[in-house]
Amino acid sequence: MEPVLRRVAGLPFYNTSKLSFKTSFGDQDHAALNLRAYIGGFSPGAVDVLDKYGFDTQISRLAEAGLLYQVLTKFAEVDLHPDVVSNHQMGYVFEDLIRRFSEISNETAGEHFTPREVIRLMVNLLLAPDEDDLVTPGIVRKIYDPACGTGGMLTEAQEHIQAHNPHATVEVYGQELNGETYAICRSDMMLKGGDPTKIAFGNSFNQDGHEGERFDYMLANPPFGVEWKKVEKFVKDEAARGHAGRFGAGLPRINDGSLLFLQHMISKMKRPEDGGSRLAIVFNGSPLFTGAAGSGESEIRRWILENDLLEGIVALPDQLFYNTGISTYFWILTNRKEPARARKVVLLDGRDYWTKMRKSLGDKRKMLTDEHIDDLTRAYVNALAIADDPEHPQHAKVKVFKTTDFGYQRITVERPLRLRFEVTEETVALLADAKAVLKYAERESLLAAAKSLIGTSSATRAEFAMELNGLGKLPAAVEKAVWEAFSVSDPEGEVQTDRKGNSLPDPDLRDNESAPLDEHIDGYVKREVLPHVPDAWVDDTKTKIGYEIPFTRHFYVSTAPRPLAEIDSEITALEAEIQTLLGEVTYDASC
Repeated sequence: MEPVLRRVAGLPFYNTSKLSFKTSFGDQDHAALNLRAYIGGFSPGAVDVLDKYGFDTQISRLAEAGLLYQVLTKFAEVDLHPDVVSNHQMGYVFEDLIRRFSEISNETAGEHFTPREVIRLMVNLLLAPDEDDLVTPGIVRKIYDPACGTGGMLTEAQEHIQAHNPHATVEVYGQELNGETYAICRSDMMLKGGDPTKIAFGNSFNQDGHEGERFDYMLANPPFGVEWKKVEKFVKDEAARGHAGRFGAGLPRINDGSLLFLQHMISKMKRPEDGGSRLAIVFNGSPLFTGAAGSGESEIRRWILENDLLEGIVALPDQLFYNTGISTYFWILTNRKEPARARKVVLLDGRDYWTKMRKSLGDKRKMLTDEHIDDLTRAYVNALAIADDPEHPQHAKVKVFKTTDFGYQRITVERPLRLRFEVTEETVALLADAKAVLKYAERESLLAAAKSLIGTSSATRAEFAMELNGLGKLPAAVEKAVWEAFSVSDPEGEVQTDRKGNSLPDPDLRDNESAPLDEHIDGYVKREVLPHVPDAWVDDTKTKIGYEIPFTRHFYVSTAPRPLAEIDSEITALEAEIQTLLGEVTYDASC
């Protein structure tokens, strides 16, 4: 009967109860009983939504407090029909309520929602390069958000496509971990006639609700800096399968799963031969540069850039989100770049595109106007044109890089170990405390022999070895302790070598350098290192390849300091003002 009932209702859900919402509490004494009977008449999908809200628990709490009837009558006075309160307006209401309660409970910043103007900009940047294709008659597009929250990104993307092409078929898919936000997203799909079964509940990492699916467009604003310890075993097991799983590129540190979301989305890209995909994701600054060469984060960035998946990054103003004032960035990826744009990445600095809100909402003090959104969209499309054609007019807020520009070689620079050798009271004391000597059965006789050599010194190891003959034959560990105790680092000392005559490195002088990825290490060392330390060399066995995207460095504009005379003049004026103020203070001896 379910398909028949849905068809009669004209919606993907229905209610078979003889009661309506208003008649369910007509009898004040049986309001809880009747309301439960009314809710019980809903179709299974609607019941699942109400269960995620914990609705039955709320009914019990209000009934026990004697408040259920009063609350129901208040809601009955408000017309919340979708024709009266739009989806966007209801989204703002919900976001404001969630913001207030999350501030009280100190919940994770940005976990529940994304400001609507930020979503609009994100959708524009994602879809703008495909505007011509979106008007094709009869197109079908699938959109996915693995951390969909209330579904705002899915709704905006769907409306954007259908505004360009009313005859387009847009299928939206999502997954959400938070029960209440999952419920609002799913109920929204139900009210709009969408397929609520395509909104899955659970953790996208270990409960992939759309396994095997691939999508044309993907958007996400995953929670910033949230650890993935709860799914650590599952994620590591899948990562062990390499690129047969979703996390073959690497694993970020346990306290931030942002780059796991990105890998999860990349795994759901359509193959280029099938049309490919585009995705946009909101990150804070951490995924740009956190992690040294060889770390999980660096390896993930390396894999993305070496596979030419990153199209562009857009920096947004700070204080743009409700529960966090940190700076944020859009990463836009695709596996179907135009040939002229291959191996290139666009950076767009949008941090100056904002206006101050008349009234702050939590940490949100700035907002994007329609004009800002249009300007940034045009700037990004223009940036892609610059990447296609270097002769295209440049934009001050846009820079185009090769993918290799973000790579570097982390090299280990060694310098020779230089030592002189001497026996003093201090070096004998070091020998006495050495672990191997403390365990040596003939420790006392060794120390007595060592004390007899106090004052002995030599510039070379060979000469000093002859002086140590008086200590007798020693176990290897003890002999090593003797040499370590009597060896003193000296910039003018003898260079120490191994048995093959190779110079031994001095751990205290070891240093690291970051050489450009596209430059030979020998050329870099000759230019940047040897003029300062001519005896240095590189340990090639320790060289690692790393990738980072230092966004702010590329857009840094130096400001010349004020002239010293101007600063001195200002200090003199302030001192005079202070003296004048002090002169006006009277001293009362009676105090």
